[in-house]
Amino acid sequence: MLEMFKSYILQNWALVLVLIAFTIMLKANIFIDKKTTNRTYGLIAIVFVLSISVFIEFYFDALNEYKDLRLVLMAIRYSATPFILAYISFTLVKKQKAFIFIPALVLAIINIVSIFTGIVFSISEDNTLNRGIFGSFPFIFVGVYSAFLIYILIVRSNKRAMEIVPIVFLGASLLFGLVLPFILGKSYSQIFCTTIAVALFAYYVFQILNLTKKDALTGLLNRLAYYADIQTDVKDVTSIVSLDMNGLKTLNDTYGHAAGDDAIIALGLCFLKAAKARQSVYRIGGDEFVILCRKTSQEETIQLVERIKKLVGETNYSCSIGYSFMNDNTKSMDQLLKESDDMMYKDKAEYYKTKNNNQKLD
Repeated sequence: MLEMFKSYILQNWALVLVLIAFTIMLKANIFIDKKTTNRTYGLIAIVFVLSISVFIEFYFDALNEYKDLRLVLMAIRYSATPFILAYISFTLVKKQKAFIFIPALVLAIINIVSIFTGIVFSISEDNTLNRGIFGSFPFIFVGVYSAFLIYILIVRSNKRAMEIVPIVFLGASLLFGLVLPFILGKSYSQIFCTTIAVALFAYYVFQILNLTKKDALTGLLNRLAYYADIQTDVKDVTSIVSLDMNGLKTLNDTYGHAAGDDAIIALGLCFLKAAKARQSVYRIGGDEFVILCRKTSQEETIQLVERIKKLVGETNYSCSIGYSFMNDNTKSMDQLLKESDDMMYKDKAEYYKTKNNNQKLD
C-alpha cells in the first residue's frame, strides 16, 4: 500500500499541487458567487477521485492482475470524462439545466453493461485492450460535450479577446482528450486529470483577472468597462443601443429581490445572445444596459434590435429599447447616448401607457 501511495504521488504530484492551489484560490475569492464556488469544489473533488481510480487501474494493468476490478475502473474512467465535461458546463454556464448530464448518464449505463458484454471495451487473456461495437462512443460523447461547452461559453461571452482567448485555451485542452489517446495510446489517461485541472485553473485565473471589468451578477461588462471603452477608439463607434427593464420595481416588491435578479440575468443573457462581434454589452446600472457597436452599419444595428426583441419576447420579461447612429462622426459620445436614451424613455412611456390602458379595459 505504501508503495502504491509513493507511485501515485510521483505520477500525480503536479495534479495534486494544482488542485490544492485551486482550492486555496477558491477559498480566498470573494467575487464568484457561492453556488459556483461550491460546484467548483465538487469538480475538484471529482477530478482528484478520478485520478486515484485511473492510477489504480494502470497500476494493476502493469502487474496484469485483478482483471475484473480493472474493467470496473475502466467503466468509471470512460464514464467520468463526459460527466466531468457536463459538470464543467453546469458550473461555468449560468442557468445551465441539469439535463446536461443525461447523455453522460446514458454513456455510463452503456459502460456498465460493457463490463459484462464487452460492447465498449474488454480485456483479453493476454492483457490487451479491445474495443467493442460501441468502442467509439466515449470519444464521440467527449467531442459533443466539448463542442457544446465551447459554443455556449462563446455565445454567452462579450465577444472580446480578453474572454475568447481563455475559452480557446480551454477548448484546445479539451481537444487533446480527443486527439492524444490515438497518439499516446491508453497512457494518455494517466495525464488526463492533470490536463483538465490545469486547463480549468488557467481559465479560472483568466476569469479572476477579468472580474474588474465584468458585472458579478450577469457576467456582462460593467460600468467601469463602459466608461473606459467609450474613450478608446471613439472613431470606431458607429451606434449605441440603450436598454432598460420594464417593471423591475413591481417584480422586486411582489416576489422579492431574488426574482428581480433572475430577471436581470435572463435579460442580460438575451442581450448577449443577440450581440455579435464588435457589439459589446454593458450593465451600467440596476436594470440599465448599453450595447456599444463598433464598425456596425445601421442595418446591422437594426437587426441587433430585432434579435433582442425576439429573444426577450420569449421570456416572461420586457424591456424598453432605444438606439442612435453616429452619422459620420458628427456627434459626441454624450450626444449619441442622449439620443439613444431619449428613444428608450419614449418606448418605456409607451409601454406603461399601453399597460395602464389594458388594465382599465380589464
